Amino acid sequence: MPAVRASAGKEKATTDDGGTPGGAKRRRAGRPSAAVLDLAGITQAALDLIGNKGYDGLTMAALARTLDVAPSALYNHVESKHDVLVLVEDHLMSLVDVSGFESGPWEDAVRTWAWSYRDAFAAHTPLIPVIAVLPVTDAPRTLLMYEVVSTGFRDAGIPEARIVPAIVALESFIFGSAYDVTAPADIFDSGNMAGSTPGFTAAVRSLAEEQHERPADVAFSLGLEALIAGIGALRG
Repeated sequence: MPAVRASAGKEKATTDDGGTPGGAKRRRAGRPSAAVLDLAGITQAALDLIGNKGYDGLTMAALARTLDVAPSALYNHVESKHDVLVLVEDHLMSLVDVSGFESGPWEDAVRTWAWSYRDAFAAHTPLIPVIAVLPVTDAPRTLLMYEVVSTGFRDAGIPEARIVPAIVALESFIFGSAYDVTAPADIFDSGNMAGSTPGFTAAVRSLAEEQHERPADVAFSLGLEALIAGIGALRG
């Protein structure tokens, strides 16, 4: 709406009903009287709520409060907390890069997919225990991701009966590695027990002295390459 310019020291005349002399009602400044709901907004609010309160803090009542709407308005868009989780799952899976499976070597495609998958969930670790066991039923973006990946595995020569187990093996590693990204830097500090654990303490010290990447990235790269080699050996 274009701004209305008024001369200094003068006020625009209004009628008793808050309108202008021309009859048009003046719009109040500030937020609209009712929040505009859509699925994208519900998804983001759910992610924010989980980020602030943890998964247990995600309830339909809390989500409605976060969105500043009545619960009945929320239920016009989603029927249950499960529906909200499917929205969240689809959003996170849409951040996973599967473009490598459309062209290029299978190994590079798996690397791109796995790294982007880990990074997406490293930013939302409270959701990992939930999403890891959430059925993919009626989750279009999630199913599209699995379709592209499984097709890429099949085209690379992975036996069909081994495609899903291979994906699950990679996902198990990815989810665990997402937690590792947020681990404290001194997680392997032996403290006062360093003298009685010389082998482990030396290995930890050696890692700190030699590597220039984050320890979580070093570990992820090492494990991922091992999985790629092992799964790749299944190709006919």
